[in-house]
Amino acid sequence: MIKKIAIYGKGGIGKSTTVANLSAVYADDGLDCLVIGCDPKADTTRTIYGERIPTVVNTLKDNRNPSRDDLVFEGYKNIKCVESGGPEPGVGCAGRGVIVAMKKLENMEVFNDDLDIVIYDVLGDVVCGGFSVPLREKYADEVIIVTSGEYMSLYAANNIVKGIKKLKGKLAGIICNCRNVDNEIEIVEEFAKKINSNLCGIINRSNLIQESELDAKTVVEKYPESEEASEYRKLASNILNNSNYSIPEPMDDEEFEEFFKSFL
Repeated sequence: MIKKIAIYGKGGIGKSTTVANLSAVYADDGLDCLVIGCDPKADTTRTIYGERIPTVVNTLKDNRNPSRDDLVFEGYKNIKCVESGGPEPGVGCAGRGVIVAMKKLENMEVFNDDLDIVIYDVLGDVVCGGFSVPLREKYADEVIIVTSGEYMSLYAANNIVKGIKKLKGKLAGIICNCRNVDNEIEIVEEFAKKINSNLCGIINRSNLIQESELDAKTVVEKYPESEEASEYRKLASNILNNSNYSIPEPMDDEEFEEFFKSFL
């Protein structure tokens, strides 16, 4: 059975890094992976493929009948890579690119491939109809939220939880992508409990991860024996073997404020 995961979180929190490294771990283990970047920046698959790939939206501007090879690119250990893309900043709806990409991939029967893992890297939160597509249209079966222990990151995570509940989605857990704030793991772990979920992994802040990205590689590929790669392997195993899903219970804004202040 294919495991289909949508990974959400505040912009800049490390979703793309997480998605790329998870897919590298699964590919190392011999699993067939499809990674779909649902962000107009189109940078999810750069460290998997080694450079930026053409987006679905931009390709369709020039060619209304593209081939599969125009949209799906194979990167590290045959990981299939797709970038939905979107309009230029300030022009049009970025979420529209996700809708267009999903429909095109569906028409090309890309989802009918013999896949083990499909991972969606989704921008921001699920308020926008376009960015809610992986969950709303059942392309993904479960959601994982990436957050740090910072106020705005957790606030965004709580908003995402509101969207998941509204769409009756399944939350598979919370990833703490550390920013080295005080009591960070405790804060994120307690947040997960408050919303009726669990902490499924911790990724510590590391210059090695950034160094790998500058070389357009995942840390799993560039430094496979590193502690950082080991953390991603542990996270990947937790996600693959997890069956502890929940319909989350978000906090209202006042409750969230009180929750966060309790750690100050």
